[in-house]
Amino acid sequence: MPAKATVVVVGGGIAGLTAAYELRKALPDADITVIESTDRLGGKLRTVELAGRQVDVGAEAFVTRNPTAVRMVDELGLAGELVHPALSAATVRAAGRTVPLPRRTFLGLPAGPDEVAGLLSPDGTAKVAAERDLPPLELLSDPDAPDVSVGHVIAERFGREVVDRLVEPLLGGVYAGRADLLGLRATMPALAGATTSLTEAVGRMIPPPSDGPRKPVFGALREGMGTLVDTLARASGATIRRGLPVRSLRRTEDGWRLEIGSAAAPEFLTADAVVVAVPTPAARKLLADEVPEASAAYARIDVASSALVSLVLPPDTVLPESSGVLLAVGERHADGTPFTAKAFTFTSRKWGRAEGQPVLLRASIGRYGDVETLQRDDADLVAAVRLDLRELTGVDAAPVERTVTRWGGGLPQYGTDHTRAVAAIERAVAKMPGLAVAGAGLHGVGIPATMDTACAAARTIHAYVTSRSGEIGPPSGLVGD
Repeated sequence: MPAKATVVVVGGGIAGLTAAYELRKALPDADITVIESTDRLGGKLRTVELAGRQVDVGAEAFVTRNPTAVRMVDELGLAGELVHPALSAATVRAAGRTVPLPRRTFLGLPAGPDEVAGLLSPDGTAKVAAERDLPPLELLSDPDAPDVSVGHVIAERFGREVVDRLVEPLLGGVYAGRADLLGLRATMPALAGATTSLTEAVGRMIPPPSDGPRKPVFGALREGMGTLVDTLARASGATIRRGLPVRSLRRTEDGWRLEIGSAAAPEFLTADAVVVAVPTPAARKLLADEVPEASAAYARIDVASSALVSLVLPPDTVLPESSGVLLAVGERHADGTPFTAKAFTFTSRKWGRAEGQPVLLRASIGRYGDVETLQRDDADLVAAVRLDLRELTGVDAAPVERTVTRWGGGLPQYGTDHTRAVAAIERAVAKMPGLAVAGAGLHGVGIPATMDTACAAARTIHAYVTSRSGEIGPPSGLVGD
């Protein structure tokens, strides 16, 4: 074992950069290299300049309920850049009306019938009221029970209107998925173990509003998530190599051997340990030879594609007094044509803007299986989104600037088999000394959850490296300890 440990992190997204940073804290003398197949870092975090402003065209915020991202921002010296929504009141378009999104819901599950009375029909509201009297959902009290479809269970207990008008729009924003195909335990783990009705469980998670100030639900960075990406990369002290795909990963007698670069002119690296922090399809290919059980389990995690249309409108454009609007299943224009967007974020309303600045907003497009919509060209998507915006808000201003960002296969689908697939991945990887995995395909697609997987991977590699070198003691200074 060399005096200086060598670790390679495959993937320069938020998971890979977090793993490299955490490894640097735990192993300050280690030789850490991050290999990224594209020419940019950040993965699904991307910040671009539009009309002289830094605009996120990927993930724009993180939840604060999981404190990992907030802690990381503070630790990296970025607390002064942390901002919270100036306006958090969202709306939903359902049954041809745009109404306020109920505040006391958890991914669309209401804390009571009063929350949804203005959104659902009288029959739908009555169905919600009756859920409290149903027997507890046994699935959630039995950790070994197979997962079931979100759409099926919620429709059975709350009624189909709750699925179509609340759950589907919210989960569609998080996963670009379909409620009938996503797993309840996989997407709503906070409810696991509930021994009451779902209404009561949600009510305990989201208490009634108090008279005092509300704790912010989301956080973001003033100059965009690119700030987090760049700061993590610098703080990791890692050697960053971009534009180099990792073609193979092989176990050797002393560690690992990676083939990187082109097939015509490959380069080979050796390492004591490796963190695989890439999207699920790439992880499946990379682990196929050495960890076939993990590769097969990764293949059980499907992915969805999406697109984001970002618009810059003239400064005098007046947006509705809300942070955005979600669209329920089946919503159509007055002429009967379906909406193209599944959600709008009124960025300038949500995060605030200075007087005289242009107005920013973005539209999300695409759900699992929605291939035809995403095959339309950029100009067509922009035109369709503008028609949606005019129908929903009356705003018809021509964009000053615009950009379309496509995320092909960018969102893992947390289906009914997801938790079992992840358990199989982690069991198989745990048998391979000096190997760990991280990423949005494991325990949550949000920034904090993805960081958590990276911190866990760093702890695994630290423990392995120190055990080989004869050091004693747990890893120190790792987020989540």
